[in-house]
Amino acid sequence: MHNKLKKYLPFALALSVAGVSATAQAASTLRMSHFWPAASGINQDIFEQWIDAVEADSNGELRVQNFPSGTLTKADDAYEGAVNGISDIAITAQGYTAGRFPLSQIVELPGVASTASQGACVLQTLYDDGQIASEYEDTHVLFMFTTGPGYIHTRDTLVEKPSDLDGLRIRRPTAVAGDILENMGASPVGMPAPDIYTSMQRGVIDGLSFPWEGMKVFRLNELAEYHTEVPFYSLIFVATMNQRSYDRLSPEQKAAIDANSGMKWADKAGAVFNGLDKAGKQAAKDAGHTIKVVENPLDDPQWQAPLKKGIEDYLSGLEERGLTQAHDVYQAALAARQSCAD
Repeated sequence: MHNKLKKYLPFALALSVAGVSATAQAASTLRMSHFWPAASGINQDIFEQWIDAVEADSNGELRVQNFPSGTLTKADDAYEGAVNGISDIAITAQGYTAGRFPLSQIVELPGVASTASQGACVLQTLYDDGQIASEYEDTHVLFMFTTGPGYIHTRDTLVEKPSDLDGLRIRRPTAVAGDILENMGASPVGMPAPDIYTSMQRGVIDGLSFPWEGMKVFRLNELAEYHTEVPFYSLIFVATMNQRSYDRLSPEQKAAIDANSGMKWADKAGAVFNGLDKAGKQAAKDAGHTIKVVENPLDDPQWQAPLKKGIEDYLSGLEERGLTQAHDVYQAALAARQSCAD
């Protein structure tokens, strides 16, 4: 019996080593979830490049599986999916989890950022300075970014003043933007970005609020021919990691993640969004669409009242909920806007 055990010991050891190796390999593979289409510039020029950088900096010890288009977790479940470990990394809009990131969403208010690069810098600055960090204590944040300003896009009606929105069903990206739309007379409708095209095609909504980038990424210039450039919000995003997934990495693997976190990638994302905004607007121009530009809307006689009301209502509402620092965070965002000027 003893000899038989000795005979099979090498096989047992080989199986044991193989099992350890398989476990190590599984631990070094991270699953990334987001809602952008695989063919989009955002996926290819931000997320795929981030994956390449992480894999290179880890000398191949880390692998990242990319799950675009909500195939691992839906857009409005993505953050919770990262918290619970359904995904190792989630990239999503904070506004898709209503009420969870109220201080962060101050960056979405009108007048905080005029471009995606500026918005990403402002948001990342507020996080790095600790102004909004408490809202993300259940995950390990990688980097943050924003869209460029969101505008109004409609199928059949040119919106020249707020009253032109009366009775129109407009898709709103977040509750914050929805309140401002309501102040301007619209009937806001909530839905994730991937659902907009079909909803507009079927007449469920009359238009939407979106930056030019989104009009290109989700092919919405095919349906909306009227555009009003009144920048009443920006949409914010976070790329974040399940805390346990980060903690179990080796020091070298953590270093690869850390080297590709923070302002470095906020800047990269902002630059990509800037380019897509330009391309989205150019596509509308090339198609012969009608574009109305509202210069300095916070000073415009027709637009300033609903926009300023939306800002103050949001900040006051946060203070009534006990977030007494709301106005201070807003002022910090405006200060960061100056230092983050393009």
